[in-house]
Amino acid sequence: MKYLAAGVTALLLAACSSTPENVTRVDTLPAIYPDYAGVTIPAEIAPMDFDFTGGSYDCIDVTVKGSKGGELHTNGEDVDFDVDDWHALTAQNKGGKLTFTVCVEQDGQWKQFRDFTMTVSPYALGDWGLTYRRIAPGYEVYGMMGIYQRDLSNFDETAIFENTAAPGACVNCHTSNRTNPSQFTFHVRGDHGATLIHHDGKDEWLQAKNDSLHGSMVYPYWHPSGQWVAYSTNQTHQSFHAVRSERIEVFDQSSDILIYHPSTHEIVLNPTVMTKDHYENYPVFSPDGRTLYFVSSQAWDIPAHYKNIRYNLCRVGFDPKTGKTVGRVDTIFNARQIGKSANHPRPSYDGRYIMFTLSDYGCFPIWHKEADNWLFDLRTGKARPMTECNSKNTDSWHNWSANSHWFVFTSRRENGLYTRLYLASIDDKGHISKPFLLPQRHPAEYYDRLLDSYNTPDFTARKVKFDERAAGRSILSDKRIPTVVK
Repeated sequence: MKYLAAGVTALLLAACSSTPENVTRVDTLPAIYPDYAGVTIPAEIAPMDFDFTGGSYDCIDVTVKGSKGGELHTNGEDVDFDVDDWHALTAQNKGGKLTFTVCVEQDGQWKQFRDFTMTVSPYALGDWGLTYRRIAPGYEVYGMMGIYQRDLSNFDETAIFENTAAPGACVNCHTSNRTNPSQFTFHVRGDHGATLIHHDGKDEWLQAKNDSLHGSMVYPYWHPSGQWVAYSTNQTHQSFHAVRSERIEVFDQSSDILIYHPSTHEIVLNPTVMTKDHYENYPVFSPDGRTLYFVSSQAWDIPAHYKNIRYNLCRVGFDPKTGKTVGRVDTIFNARQIGKSANHPRPSYDGRYIMFTLSDYGCFPIWHKEADNWLFDLRTGKARPMTECNSKNTDSWHNWSANSHWFVFTSRRENGLYTRLYLASIDDKGHISKPFLLPQRHPAEYYDRLLDSYNTPDFTARKVKFDERAAGRSILSDKRIPTVVK
């Protein structure tokens, strides 16, 4: 059987060296993890290794044939495609299909299951990889956490920053300018709080709070020019639910939006996005840099009326020369009107869509089972649920690839506890493909052993180069650059 003692490994490998014979055809798809049948993938993606989950077995044999030519074969204890051979096959079949034939030997009898296919997208991935934070899904306390990067063409993951370099620090995810890591920022919470700005080839550690602000500088988004960064400043709190179906609620007792100018360390305050009777949150810029999108909710007494907090998707003009908002605020999607709350807006870089998360209430939907991702079409002014990607559990934080044909999002669809990363594509007509779980070598074992959740993922155009040890020393030194309110 598959999981045998080390003493019979040689016999197992010998058994797996044979070609399937006297095969019995089974008119069902093979039970595999992850479910990769019918997905659309970029040609540059890592091998789509999978595990057979239809019971114990002696050997598995998989043949992959391309509709435009080429063939790949693996036979053994696991499905583990060679990286170079896989990429040669996907490159040859870009815009075509791959057909997988799976045979499994169980109790000395070979079974051949119904073939399944993957589509190799005509759209290039366009980015080197992903960045994300990995953290145990805890509540008030945390231990090891870090910001990591993953080469999407293979299985290599490296740390950008782990809090072992600054014990006790809570680090938010690296946010770059349109996937360009030459400009990025992240925030550090805790006793050594700081906001890092990396630009012009240098790192600057900003004083986390300013007397004129409600809280720290969080939820950042770069202006496409690189001259400005929009942040929200929040007083965030956390509480536990007393009902079984709900676990935790994170809410803001106040939140506003500010614009930061890295070159001068100046903060520009705009009254239109810093109102007393509303909470403004999650600012993002349009691709042309002339519009600021954000979410806004009427202010309520918190926590007594936390379920009344419902955010609408809004926009206001922006002047890239001054950092000032221009004109009046418009509501472009009224979530409150349908009894919902919109959060995490992310505009596609081609200017066509805004992806956002819709939940019943609040500003932190990653613990909301009902949370789904929606797509707002800026051409038509209409929004729709992304039913092709949503599940019966939490689907939330998302980001676009630089070419706007791929997106990544987090989901708790597997077990309701851990967020995992999924990728999917969107074509020129707005058709969305079936999402696929981030590929791993030996995925069942990998995800079973991983006790971290992924959050705040983003694409990166190339590998992030960052001096982790120097950053740790800077955090612990408490040397900070003060910000100045303009």
